[in-house]
Amino acid sequence: MMRTPDYTARDFTVSLPAADYMARFRDAERCAASCRACTNYGRSWACPPFDFDMEEYLAGYATALLIATKITPRHSGLPFAEAGRLLRPERVRHERRLLDLEQRYGGRAFAYVGTCLHCPVGSCTRPQGLPCRHPERVRPSLEACGFDLCRTTEELLGIPLQWSRDGRMPEYLTLVSGFFHNAETIEWKE
Repeated sequence: MMRTPDYTARDFTVSLPAADYMARFRDAERCAASCRACTNYGRSWACPPFDFDMEEYLAGYATALLIATKITPRHSGLPFAEAGRLLRPERVRHERRLLDLEQRYGGRAFAYVGTCLHCPVGSCTRPQGLPCRHPERVRPSLEACGFDLCRTTEELLGIPLQWSRDGRMPEYLTLVSGFFHNAETIEWKE
C-alpha cells in the first residue's frame, strides 16, 4: 500500500488464462460502441480505431495478469475535477512497470483508458494524420480492446467500480491495466 498526503493506493492483482479472460470478459461490439461515442475516438493513438487486427493483437498469450489500483482520497467529497491529479502518479507508475514487464518478458501491456500521458493535452498527432511521437510507450487500454472492466474489477478483483455524483469524486477511484504474457510466473509488487 502506498500513502501520500492526498490519497492511499492499494494494488490488487489476478492472473488467469488469457483465453478464459477473453471468453468471459470481452464484449468487443458493446465496448466498440462505447469507444465510438467517446470524444477521444480517432483523436488519440491510444484509442480506437486501430490500424491492426485486434484478434491477432490479443492472440498467442497464455496468461492475463490484471492489475487494479484502488485510490482512496484522504478527504471525501472532493470535486471530480481533482481525479486526474490523484490518478496521474499511479498511471505513471503503472505504465512504467508495464513497459518494464514487456521488456523483461515479452508480452503485451494494456494501459489505463483516457488521454495519453506522453504528450501535452490536445497535442496528439493523430488528428493531423501524423505518426505517434511515442509509439514505444503508448499502449491501448483493456476497454479499447473490448474488455468489460466493470465485470473484470468486480468479479475477479472484488472491487466494484464507482462513479462520480453531483460533480464529486466517489469514495475511491480505480485504475485498471493488464499484461498478457507467456512467462511461467510474473509478480506485480507494490
